[in-house]
Amino acid sequence: MATPTSDTPPNGDNLDARLKIYVLPNLLTAGNLFCGFVALTKIVEANLTPSAEGVVDWGPIKLALAFILLACIFDLFDGRVARMGGVESPFGREFDSLADLISFGVAPAFLVHRVVLGEVFENHPQIGWFIASIYLLCGAFRLARFNCLSTMAGGAGKEFLGFPIPSAAGLVASLTLLIVHLNENERGLGHWKYVPAVVLVFLSAMMVSTVRYPSFKSLGLRSTSTFTKAIIAALFLGGLLILQEKVLFYVLPAFFTLYLVYGFVRPRISRAMRREIEEEDEEDNGANAP
Repeated sequence: MATPTSDTPPNGDNLDARLKIYVLPNLLTAGNLFCGFVALTKIVEANLTPSAEGVVDWGPIKLALAFILLACIFDLFDGRVARMGGVESPFGREFDSLADLISFGVAPAFLVHRVVLGEVFENHPQIGWFIASIYLLCGAFRLARFNCLSTMAGGAGKEFLGFPIPSAAGLVASLTLLIVHLNENERGLGHWKYVPAVVLVFLSAMMVSTVRYPSFKSLGLRSTSTFTKAIIAALFLGGLLILQEKVLFYVLPAFFTLYLVYGFVRPRISRAMRREIEEEDEEDNGANAP
């Protein structure tokens, strides 16, 4: 008769007792996953064949883009809600990664292949889906690495190792939205049509790179700011709301591109300027000072 070893799985009831699932943060993560699934369905439903008048119905694609960007907002708040309530859990971290892989990995890759790469590499379709698959694979590796780092001593800290996949998806979605906007106004990319493919490959490399990005985890309801910065932020948001139809297509790609470039600039600026940009709390700075 075999002797029980330490590898014997514990009782199921004990596992259920230790598995903590907190409602609000996981509900936000579920919203993220829902947005990713809806985006995929809209991409599949889209008919990109021009009509007799030469007009393409971009409605489903724009709706898919909106759901991907909405998923970014859900992802922005689920972790913050968990930290504010002190209810972070391994289940929430794994659930968040699974949702991110769909919303920010599968959906953007499929979107760019359907809207851009399929047309650019019309004579060589295998190149298009191969580039899209590289993005998906690198995104999956990036999420797996993040989870491994989170379980190690000290956790992932306040920095992201590699470009975050939600930001990569935001940049992909906003660039695709700009391309759709140009096509609707009969302004093609011309010789720039290969740029989205290059951007996708570059983002794939950046997600698995060792470039560090601030996570802005310290930003929240208790974050403070100077009077001048608050006024500038209010004016910026007001101008964006008023001129959204004219500038939104350009502001969103610029915003995510600035974050991408900041990872390269960050090690070369002073600590004081970095603290001003990232708005780190003085208490946190002291705790993490070398």
